Amino acid sequence: MKKILIVNGPNLNLLGTREPEIYGKLTLNEIETKLKSLAQDLKIEIECFQSNHEGEIVDKICGAQNIFNGIIINPAAYTHTSVAIRDAISAVKIPTIEVHISNIYSRDEFRHNSFIAPVSIGQISGLGLDGYLFALEYFSR
Repeated sequence: MKKILIVNGPNLNLLGTREPEIYGKLTLNEIETKLKSLAQDLKIEIECFQSNHEGEIVDKICGAQNIFNGIIINPAAYTHTSVAIRDAISAVKIPTIEVHISNIYSRDEFRHNSFIAPVSIGQISGLGLDGYLFALEYFSR
């Protein structure tokens, strides 16, 4: 059975109350529940992880080697700043899909640059919950 790691970065624990006009009204727990339901249908095992701390995210990614078949990551603000997360993804060589709830390219210019995209097999931006679901479906193949 395939095993997929789902990583969510800083402030995503505030989903549902944080700027719902940008990020929607679903909580992170609700997103994870929908992902677990889809994973069960797809016969995929998932593990969800969220941290507001860059080092914890790096540790989780580095510990994923030889355990997970894929990573779905919403690095949140670390998308635009974290060489450490980028290097961890590159080092473990696990296929990774970068996901963003909002369209980072329609927001502030500083959000247009992703350190993660060049080491990912794809990026889904602006589709809300569906971005996570599409990424999980991709890994079911």
